[in-house]
Amino acid sequence: MIIVMGLPGAGKSTVLAGALTPEITMLNWGTLMFEIAKEKFGISDRDQIRKLPVSQQKEVQAAVAERLSAESGKVVLDTHCSIKTPKGYLPGLPFDLLSKLKVEGLVLITAKPEEVFARRSNDPTRERSDDLTLEDVEEHDSMNRSLLASYAALCGCPAKIIYNAQGQVEAASAQLKEILE
Repeated sequence: MIIVMGLPGAGKSTVLAGALTPEITMLNWGTLMFEIAKEKFGISDRDQIRKLPVSQQKEVQAAVAERLSAESGKVVLDTHCSIKTPKGYLPGLPFDLLSKLKVEGLVLITAKPEEVFARRSNDPTRERSDDLTLEDVEEHDSMNRSLLASYAALCGCPAKIIYNAQGQVEAASAQLKEILE
């Protein structure tokens, strides 16, 4: 499994779309979380997950990790390195859950904080009004870099940072494709 992470607005899903091949199974941690949280806690919107009590978020994370541990073959997991909650940052991949997965590599997709801020500000499809300052984006990116290093140390696998500069998604996708091959 290769885990591809990034902050909201970094363009992670767009970069992934340009790097995937038919033999790779792509799973989205947030989609799996939403399916479970919707069933267990009755939420109606994916952005509500991060507003659930931390204990409920952890319960949902554990259920997702259990499902992922059964995956085989070439798998790419699309997720967030950390989730900004009302009580602080929650690791997207807690160590006890991460240790259950067979991780071969970790990738952090990022961009200049100004670019991420602009992308978030102009995205009408998501509810992100609680963290729309440039300083929030910079802080979240810093947290993600720290967690990436921690995740790599725990898994004993390489970690790569790919920059998705504005207008350069093809170059970022090409870098990711090299890792996935």
